[in-house]
Amino acid sequence: MARMDLMEQMENHLATLPAWTRQPTQSVTYPKAFVEAAVAAGASQELVLRTAGIATTELDDPAGRVSLQAVMRIAASVLEHTGDDNLGFASGQRMPLTAHGSLGYALMCADTPRHAIRILEKYWHLRGRGALFAVDEQTRRVFLELVPEVDAPARVQQLLFSSMLTSMFRGIEFLLPQAPITVEFWLQHDTSATFDPGIPSLPAVRFGMPRVGMALDGDLAILDTPLQTANPEALRTALAQCERESVLIAAGSDVLRRVRTALVPGREGYLSPEGLANALHMTPRTLRRRLQEQGYSYQQLLEEARRRDSAQLLRDPELEIRRIGEMLGYLNPANFTRAFKRWTGLSPREWRRQLGNEAG
Repeated sequence: MARMDLMEQMENHLATLPAWTRQPTQSVTYPKAFVEAAVAAGASQELVLRTAGIATTELDDPAGRVSLQAVMRIAASVLEHTGDDNLGFASGQRMPLTAHGSLGYALMCADTPRHAIRILEKYWHLRGRGALFAVDEQTRRVFLELVPEVDAPARVQQLLFSSMLTSMFRGIEFLLPQAPITVEFWLQHDTSATFDPGIPSLPAVRFGMPRVGMALDGDLAILDTPLQTANPEALRTALAQCERESVLIAAGSDVLRRVRTALVPGREGYLSPEGLANALHMTPRTLRRRLQEQGYSYQQLLEEARRRDSAQLLRDPELEIRRIGEMLGYLNPANFTRAFKRWTGLSPREWRRQLGNEAG
């Protein structure tokens, strides 16, 4: 790839993203870790930041915030100047629980690992804009899933997600030292040819998977083991701070979270735009305008919900694929198959078989 091609691709892509991605919602902790990993790999910090159009002073304040677009520019610049697709893992290793502010402190003070996972699920939005977080728990597996909130060039998205997963893994190591569970990273883009298996302190990494996340397999009773770092008083303080941070988040993004929470398949499928607006106590026109301000539409969020829920429903071997399609609003099974293949690259049956849940 010619010099600057990735940066040009990134700039063209950023122009299509919603307005909120230009707001300072991201802790400087994360892009700073990308830059530090690049410098350790031999890149010039000054050149990386100059290429990204970021002033050095923007990363100097430990409590500072930058936009998601700035983070994506820095990630693209890091890749541009190092050519190393493994730097996402390296940057994640630089982010222990203490790097995540009040949220990280709350996780450390939780009663049990399961409690910590639920706290992370509730307050993920404080530190994880750019990706949605979901917990899928079965008998012997918990899957901590990352779903893109906005699109990004494949290499940039892989760097961002591999960094998030590695940081999450550091937290799991802290909460569950020497636990009898197996951990795997799942990544969608197949960059296995450039992956360095010699990176220390990483679990197994699987590429070309149907979704992104971290799989914890084994006796999940370990998740209910009391944590040695549990501290009820400190936990209350940390959670109160998390709540204060939540209140300060822009109203528009709050609408997005409320819509995503309300869009679940019921007996008659998903709520219509009118039903959704009514459930959120606003007029359809107001809801449409609030979503447009964030660069979204009802149809986009409905498709996102269908993608999310289809993966969950397909894990139930008792549910026929035709029935799942109907629950998601696809009366024609072929339409469901086409949509699911567009999302994952696999048919519903192939996806289910890959997860070892062949049925229906």
